[in-house]
Amino acid sequence: MTTDGVNDWLHGSSGLVVKVGSSLLLDAGGQPRMAWMETLVRRLSDRPGPVVVVSSGAIAIGRGALGLTRRPRVLAEAQAAAAVGQIELAQRWREAWGGQGRVAAQVLLTLGDLDDRARYLNARATLSTLLARRIVPIINENDTVATEEIRFGDNDRLAARVAQLVDASHLLLLSDVDGLYSADPRQSAEAVHIPEVAELTPEIEALAGSTVASGVGTGGMRSKLDAARIAAVGGVTVVLASGQADDPVGELLAGARHTRFQPGRKRQAARKQWLRGLASPKGQLAIDAGAVAALRRGASLLAVGVQNVQGRFQRGDLLVLLGPEGPFGQGLSACDSDELHALMDDPEHRARPLVIHRDDLVLD
Repeated sequence: MTTDGVNDWLHGSSGLVVKVGSSLLLDAGGQPRMAWMETLVRRLSDRPGPVVVVSSGAIAIGRGALGLTRRPRVLAEAQAAAAVGQIELAQRWREAWGGQGRVAAQVLLTLGDLDDRARYLNARATLSTLLARRIVPIINENDTVATEEIRFGDNDRLAARVAQLVDASHLLLLSDVDGLYSADPRQSAEAVHIPEVAELTPEIEALAGSTVASGVGTGGMRSKLDAARIAAVGGVTVVLASGQADDPVGELLAGARHTRFQPGRKRQAARKQWLRGLASPKGQLAIDAGAVAALRRGASLLAVGVQNVQGRFQRGDLLVLLGPEGPFGQGLSACDSDELHALMDDPEHRARPLVIHRDDLVLD
């Protein structure tokens, strides 16, 4: 089976983000698989380019201290388990990288850290400083403080945001599946593996099914396609591969099955990438076909093009745009919902007022 340049990017000088799921890190007894971690680190340690690891596992490791046999369903229990488990998770990665003569650094992020522009830039500067010194950031969501409303939801999406943040060329998603299939291979003997995805079309997205959660991890194929979409606008190639083998990177180099998601044809500017990654909209605007055409030409959204407003939001909040054919973009509001309703109720004054500036807008 072709390796489609696997050796080039695994051993290249460009940035690489590797996401590791909880189910790969723990054995049947709930203990970290140190031999597996050390093998992975050994494969990654010699590459000349920067390496970032996005690691799940804190809640799964820490739940034993709380006497839990399954993933916590109560938020406070999950946060407590994360508080216990994150210490051990960071220590295990520190030991693994230390064995290769490299220093590891713990970086905990919340959705708010990357949605707020100032905090986003600060995180970018911190990671750049670490990578310039060949220190390996070990990144996880800060589950101890994150609530359901401000969570990434899974580390696939977090890894895609991080890949944008550090200007990586590739994102490797190590999972319990070896790629995308035409159907669930666990349920259909006729499922066909898809080695490469050039574009995330509606037909490809329909293959994801629903998000599932196991007793250890969260997410599913849906989250992996979401990650590929986020990464694409940053020019990041996403590789989805199985991490279940004792040496998953070695298996990849030997031609193991995987799916490669190509990046977008045109890499968006850094601010546009950040806008694309925002994931907590406070409202949505239905706009007419004329406004859609104007936005496609590079115009800002004016009140005259808005047909309907849903939700309550403040200036600077994220809004989803709905055209006649459905969602087609998102941006930061230049006014609050009360102001926009007032403008729409006053035909004499609704033509010119700005709703979303083109610099604060990204289209699908």
